[in-house]
Amino acid sequence: MIHGGAGALQHIQAEGSEEDFAQSINGILAQGRLKLQQGSSALEVVEYCVCLLEDDPLYNAGRGSVLNEYGEVEMDAAIMNGSDLAAGSVAGIKNIKNPIALARLVLKKSEHVMLIGHGAMEFAELWGVECLPDDYFVIASRIKQFQEAEKAGKMVLDHEDIEQEPQRKFGTVGATAFDLEGNLAAATSTGGIVNKRWGRVGDSPIIGAGVFADNETCAVSATGYGEQFMRTVLAKTISDYIHFQAVSAPEAAQAGIEYLVSKVKGLGGVIVIDAQGRCGVGHSTSGMIYGWIEQGGESHFQLT
Repeated sequence: MIHGGAGALQHIQAEGSEEDFAQSINGILAQGRLKLQQGSSALEVVEYCVCLLEDDPLYNAGRGSVLNEYGEVEMDAAIMNGSDLAAGSVAGIKNIKNPIALARLVLKKSEHVMLIGHGAMEFAELWGVECLPDDYFVIASRIKQFQEAEKAGKMVLDHEDIEQEPQRKFGTVGATAFDLEGNLAAATSTGGIVNKRWGRVGDSPIIGAGVFADNETCAVSATGYGEQFMRTVLAKTISDYIHFQAVSAPEAAQAGIEYLVSKVKGLGGVIVIDAQGRCGVGHSTSGMIYGWIEQGGESHFQLT
């Protein structure tokens, strides 16, 4: 399963047509399927698929990320392996072509789970992670979005309508996978919110909030209003529904979203794959961009 954000999608044409998103999601799903069929691990596949999402300027992650208060791209990402609960996370990083690849290196090459800011960049330099200049990341639509937010004096979510009633789209991307060995993994990546200040970090790089994977339960990637997902530890909460109530991925996804709404009136969505390879999705927003292939079946795309 992969996702490209949730929210009110009425004005999605500003970023791309429905056909553009369908082609992107279906293409990445096909490549992920092939990797799994060839024996790649779930961890390798979620990293690979999220790298492809980060490379696509349709999404608020990697290239095409929103701009912070300084007019810069500042990104967060996390990845988790369900077989041993190993995890890697980065926050507040700049110029890294694929933040999820750096998060994977944190998992693989460091004794830590999360690295941030300057230290994360030093770690990236140590391991020769690909860096690119600002003009690779910054696209025209994001500049316009930032200028409007700056003029209004607001921090806004990706694709929020500043002048009118908010039409919010949360542009976080993510992937979950179940491999031939029965292992689960999840990954999430984002550029955050437009005009963000004070070193703000959302749920995407927080293990248990925006991402979680455990072979005994499920793999989860989330997208939405990050503060609400952190306060409810939503990805881990969904895993707990499966652990304690023996529900399926669809049931756990729905229960998690109901909990998010009842506790904090939360906005966003989740994709979930459980230990039996069943796929589930839930969202409290009016729309969500996602796709899935369940137990080797047909590829599906949804933009609601």
